[in-house]
Amino acid sequence: MDRSTQLTARPTEYEIAYDPPASAASLHVRAAKVLDANWTGSSTIPSRNLYPHQWSWDSAFIAIGLRHISPRRAQTELETLLAAQWADGRVPHIVFNPSVPLDAYFPSPDFWRSTSAGRPAGAPRTVQTSGIVQPPVHALAAWLVHCADPVLSRARGFLARVYPRLAAWHRYLLHRRDLGGAGLVSVVHPWEQGMDNSPCWDAPLARITPAPARSFRRADLAHGAPEDRPTDLDYGRYVRLAADYRDAGYRDGVGGRNGDGAGGRNRDGAGGRNGNGAGGRNRDGAGGGNTAGEGEFAVEDPSFNALLIASEHALARIAGELGATGTARHARAERLTAALVERLWDPAAGMFLCRDLRGGGPIRERGVSGLVPLILPGLPRAVAGALVRTLCGPHFGLGGRTRLVPSYDLLGEAFDPHRYWRGPAWFNTGWLLERGLRLHGERERADALRAAVLHLADATDFAEYVDPYTGEACGATGFGWTAALALDLHHELRRERNQEPHKDLPKRPGEGVSKAATGTFDTSDEGGDRV
Repeated sequence: MDRSTQLTARPTEYEIAYDPPASAASLHVRAAKVLDANWTGSSTIPSRNLYPHQWSWDSAFIAIGLRHISPRRAQTELETLLAAQWADGRVPHIVFNPSVPLDAYFPSPDFWRSTSAGRPAGAPRTVQTSGIVQPPVHALAAWLVHCADPVLSRARGFLARVYPRLAAWHRYLLHRRDLGGAGLVSVVHPWEQGMDNSPCWDAPLARITPAPARSFRRADLAHGAPEDRPTDLDYGRYVRLAADYRDAGYRDGVGGRNGDGAGGRNRDGAGGRNGNGAGGRNRDGAGGGNTAGEGEFAVEDPSFNALLIASEHALARIAGELGATGTARHARAERLTAALVERLWDPAAGMFLCRDLRGGGPIRERGVSGLVPLILPGLPRAVAGALVRTLCGPHFGLGGRTRLVPSYDLLGEAFDPHRYWRGPAWFNTGWLLERGLRLHGERERADALRAAVLHLADATDFAEYVDPYTGEACGATGFGWTAALALDLHHELRRERNQEPHKDLPKRPGEGVSKAATGTFDTSDEGGDRV
């Protein structure tokens, strides 16, 4: 069967088992219907119009919800994504559906040119993908999917198949993307971190000469309000960075840097470019291209690294399930947690900050990325406590001024309640922070956040994101991860109401569990589905 047929077929053995509660109009059924409508036969698209391909971290979050209604489909979701992995280990942020017209989404496959430009890095020849990555939520998702139906997972050899690919993915990040030399992973494009136009990127992006507006056409504006989307200037800079990376063959470089990771660049970070940074580029604004280690954008991000740490703990659980020891991976996760605190924690801000490797220091903008490390069990108590205070304080207003956690500082000059990642609340970060609050003993706050996520997901027809003050829907509706993560929280709420024991809840180190069992998940669980 060719790939086009695979992507459009709807095999009967993957039918969703709705298992509906008493009311056929329940959130459970409506969320399941969104996921079913977005299913292509081998993966789930984020939305039918705005995002018609498979996205990397979307698929991980979607699998977490799918496991409650079809564990087999959740497994297939991750297997399809990982089948497009490059030989160097990277998992591309988009896997393109060949049946979708090129003009339906930009940047399209003919921009990325993965099968030609990505050949030196081992891009697959039979599947077209992007060349950048997204946050590594995949091992975490794979473990949760396994726990939803261990019998099916073992019968299909699910973990045995995905483990080598997940291990290669982590190896790529840890070995090829430690651009600052301190052990943390760097992103080389705002799209890699997932929070595309966050004000945290304004200063690093200001150094980038944008590609000419005439060199690209934005398909997103045909399906979303311009005031809700990144600006044309932002997009021009995104295109420039991606084209430079592509024209360097998607090469990553990590050697020979000075203390701030700038490595042989001049003081303004231009590195061989002329005064405006344009330097001899071709028609689409790419120029000669840069490796990741030499590019003009390189940022250590707290959320990206926290999700890698959580997934490293999960990968240790997977290794244990397969009969290997996960001790080294747990130890690595602990070392990464220590590096995250040492490198990115800012006590004065009460949260983690991004570090600009080209600008030589922390980016003093408060984005929700700096709160996501709350999901980590190894955080020092003082750090976890400060994160909770910041989350509920005037900058993010949870439990007071805001209904969900805004993506950016309410008091920041760049705050905009409707413009993508510059203020709106997103459901995936709400899900992560609900888990973090619960992990660190803030059950009342976690319950309130869960209730708000469920209410707004349902009330907005599973919107992509919402105004954090009013809950007004923004972006697409029928959005994949919103439906999936609402389904996950709904499942948990039903389980609590049925008074099922939370034997899978992780413990903080030293709280009734051995050191070997601490981490993102408790190995005693047989159906564990909590972070």
